[in-house]
Amino acid sequence: MIIPIRCFACGKPIAQEWPAFKEAMKKGGDLKKALDKAGLKRQCCRAVFMGHIDAIDVISKYKRG
Repeated sequence: MIIPIRCFACGKPIAQEWPAFKEAMKKGGDLKKALDKAGLKRQCCRAVFMGHIDAIDVISKYKRG
């Protein structure tokens, strides 16, 4: 799944926060601190990031038949 442009529940644009969140998580940071650093304060927006599975690297290995 590719990160959605807007939050499913409130409609706030959240896609631009993904790189900051991903970098904070790579550095071994705490999930709460990473979400705060990305600027996500609403519970619904946080749920989108916590439930996201970054599978684009896995999927891109396969070619269309």
